[in-house]
Amino acid sequence: MRVIGLALGAALLAGSASAEELKVDELIAPTSVSNAQQEATIKAATAYATFWNTGNESLLTASVAPSFIDHTLPAGRPQGPQGPALASRNLHAAVPDLSVEVKKMIVTNEYVAVQLEFKGHFTGTFRNKQGNGETLDFIAFNVLKVTNGLVTDNWHLEDNLTLLSQMGLAEVKH
Repeated sequence: MRVIGLALGAALLAGSASAEELKVDELIAPTSVSNAQQEATIKAATAYATFWNTGNESLLTASVAPSFIDHTLPAGRPQGPQGPALASRNLHAAVPDLSVEVKKMIVTNEYVAVQLEFKGHFTGTFRNKQGNGETLDFIAFNVLKVTNGLVTDNWHLEDNLTLLSQMGLAEVKH
């Protein structure tokens, strides 16, 4: 197992990274994985995270398979690539200055675990509530399966209680 810092993580992606691709704060990858498999997995996971950061649906199309399966599909979200597209549009409408950081990425063959941090200000509308500039800062975890350079499966967990509390849509009692 090796830990690859920002510089090496960026170098792995440099050959095919777009200008808007996110940097990974900490990348952990086994030495037993072939470089080609590892690079394809990292590239797909980074493009998927960059899609969440920018809302650019061409990154979603480029990073997920048409047969993409969300194994933790929230109620009301369509299955397939349309699900993340809808969720991203809704989140970016509520938080126009949304930014996403990849805090940690752990690669094991065709699977990658990704810790994301979402930040911004609730100035748009979410669930019929108009934001008043509330500061948002919450985390999400994804376990992605990457096959042939595309994300085929996703298991995810977002800290929705923190998000909804910061938006004034849920009360957290201490």
